[in-house]
Amino acid sequence: MRTLLIANRGEIAVRIIRTARAMGLRTIAVYSDADADAPHVALADSAVRLGPPPAAESYLRSDLILAAARATGADAIHPGYGFLSESGEFAQACAAAGIVFVGPPPAAIRAMGLKDAAKRLMREAGVPVTPGYMGEDQSLMRLESAARAIGYPLLIKAVAGGGGKGMRRVDSASEFAEALVAAQREASRAFGDDRVLIEKFIARGRHVEVQVFADAHGNAVHLFERDCSAQRRHQKVIEEAPAPGLSPRLRAAFGEAAVAAARAVGYVNAGTIEFIMDAADPDEHGDPKFYFMEMNTRLQVEHPVTEMVTGLDLVEWQIRIARGEPLPLSQDEITLSGHAVEARLYAEDADNGFLPQTGTLRALDFPALPGVRVDSGVRAGQAITPFYDPMIAKLIAHGPDRATALQRLTQALDGTLVRGVTTNRAFLARLASHPAFVAGEVSTAFIAEHAAELAPVAESPPLAVAAAAFAIAGETPRPGPFARFGDFRLNLPVERRIDLWDGARHHALRLTGGALDGHTPEALPLTARRNGRHVELLGSPGEPSYAAWVDVDADYVTVSSNGQSFRFARHAPRAGSGADVSFDGRVKAPMPGRVLSVHVRPGQRVELGDRLLVLEAMKMEHRLSAPTAGSVTRVGVAEGDQVVEGAPLIDIASD
Repeated sequence: MRTLLIANRGEIAVRIIRTARAMGLRTIAVYSDADADAPHVALADSAVRLGPPPAAESYLRSDLILAAARATGADAIHPGYGFLSESGEFAQACAAAGIVFVGPPPAAIRAMGLKDAAKRLMREAGVPVTPGYMGEDQSLMRLESAARAIGYPLLIKAVAGGGGKGMRRVDSASEFAEALVAAQREASRAFGDDRVLIEKFIARGRHVEVQVFADAHGNAVHLFERDCSAQRRHQKVIEEAPAPGLSPRLRAAFGEAAVAAARAVGYVNAGTIEFIMDAADPDEHGDPKFYFMEMNTRLQVEHPVTEMVTGLDLVEWQIRIARGEPLPLSQDEITLSGHAVEARLYAEDADNGFLPQTGTLRALDFPALPGVRVDSGVRAGQAITPFYDPMIAKLIAHGPDRATALQRLTQALDGTLVRGVTTNRAFLARLASHPAFVAGEVSTAFIAEHAAELAPVAESPPLAVAAAAFAIAGETPRPGPFARFGDFRLNLPVERRIDLWDGARHHALRLTGGALDGHTPEALPLTARRNGRHVELLGSPGEPSYAAWVDVDADYVTVSSNGQSFRFARHAPRAGSGADVSFDGRVKAPMPGRVLSVHVRPGQRVELGDRLLVLEAMKMEHRLSAPTAGSVTRVGVAEGDQVVEGAPLIDIASD
């Protein structure tokens, strides 16, 4: 193997290119028109254009990728994750073309690619499987019958694919038919297969997965487990390794079951065995029971936490195994060191239903902190488009223990600067620093159960106001004839007035001789020291009393500290601005997307919360509901229409 083509984009493409080049391989990137200026294209030795932005016309075109490999002399292809990484057909086509596929054999991908078949195989191998229905009869009557036998709540899951697509939780029989149609439709679009399975829903379970590796010489090992329980919409938010609170016996049982699963399918290369753990149902030893959910026959998004606690490069292992080498280490030689946590930084509005966002990254900066690694595949000036997953970066923190790792992750999130698009940065910081999460009370229901506590703090504390004022005072003066004199006044102490607005609340502060005072709920006779975007407020003994990361632009100041963020306006709000938030009669698109279905017509009466239409954006379905009771006066879109953010969709005459 001399030349590796990376059939992917984003941070995983960047990661693979760096490892491959360190191993002496020539690297080839592929890209769509939307990624022509992306970091992975610039980093590779050469790059090949695939086609237009839609994945179906670029990254999912196996014929174009194989043609690029032949044209550049690539003798191996790494699929990363997503796109074609779990396509047995693509792996087979690579083999037929004499090109090494850096991943498992086609037969293993096919065996584990369908959840129902995989579960039957695991059951035969003695691996515990979640109770449910995996039959061929996909009629509504048979599936409803199976649902009654399993009991509610339950999960409907697409037999193909993953990533939360084609999955619905159903809490009652009255919801089943609608949820089934939505899951089948989403599965058909995402995977070309609308078949589903039904399984018992474990209400406060824990999602624990095990990283496995196997070589072509009959060796198989596990690299311990990860906990991915912090989820929303069945998608992972924060992952960590090792899983907190496992007994040595339970940790060993997870590893043994995962290796048995890999051996059962003749697995080779990297894979992940995913389990659900039911803390409410202990076994005879008092440990929670766990069940096999599925196997991902590829590298996982969250693989860096395993790398941080084992000190191993999983991409390097993949390439070595693909070259025919044996596993670099035996099971006894693989050890755990400390704890690692990863947060997925997305362009999404966490305070508004986690709606995905698009736009241009005007600024992107990450703090350099000990024990923190950042994997990113975008740069400032690049657009977050509706064509792909809206991930901006992964922030990974390592420490000698879980508390230290979480503290470092929170600090890294506080210090992350993103301008141009709304992100979930502040939400992630609040989650990573939540007392119950820090205490290890993790479950798949954690975010839903603590939603109110994870919401932004309504009122900003005085010290956050002070940090904002000091940051403004440290700005570079605007150009002009008197700029070099700053706030200097002859025979008077240097004084500057700073005005900030927190909503309608006005903060008037005065900076005199380097100390701050102001009309705030408590006195603020403070001084500060500043290092870039980091501000420390000093109390009377000169010791830090408050530390924060501060982002200052022309209109706003954002202060982030200990997982909380506060935003202050630098200009007085206009009269009436923000005062009228009532519904104006027009339902608009919250994001760019495609209309999948319209459920109302002009003249129809709707009640608050009734379904209006379903919009697809960023590979997920988003249901838009009536914000008020009233009558539909206009429907401005039809199924299949592509709409931009803010486009008027439906008009409702409110009661």
